[in-house]
Amino acid sequence: MAHLRLVDTNVLVYRFDPRDPLKQRRATELLEAGLQDRTLRLAHQSIVEFVAVTTRPLENLGGRTLMTVDEALFEAENLLRQWDVIYPTREVLSTAMRGMTHYRLPWFDAQIWAIAEVFGLRELLSEDFEHGRHYGRVRAVDPFLAIPGVHELPAMY
Repeated sequence: MAHLRLVDTNVLVYRFDPRDPLKQRRATELLEAGLQDRTLRLAHQSIVEFVAVTTRPLENLGGRTLMTVDEALFEAENLLRQWDVIYPTREVLSTAMRGMTHYRLPWFDAQIWAIAEVFGLRELLSEDFEHGRHYGRVRAVDPFLAIPGVHELPAMY
């Protein structure tokens, strides 16, 4: 059986971001496959961040947002309904604090990593971590490196 992986917020956002069609297509393919084989999980934090990011005005879109608040909330409800969502615990918060100290991760990245670490998810799909690096038992994987012209680092195991 395939191992379980955690999806970071950026994958969710790229699905609705027309500014990079290649990343948008890759995010859509990844999420569709994850729904089918049930190997992807979402953190509660990623749904909250998704709403915040997609409803924030963007300069390079002329001050427009990727989604209206109603659209973002509708999609957040779909995410809650379709995906297995993991919620933070006391252990997640204390692990995140250790991740900040040990790996020098920013607070929100440390929380995402801690969800994967505590719940035994072997990979964290995100472009915000060093690709191929192990953070504890979790390997960071940049799912957008499969896009032509982007070169993947060699596997670390």
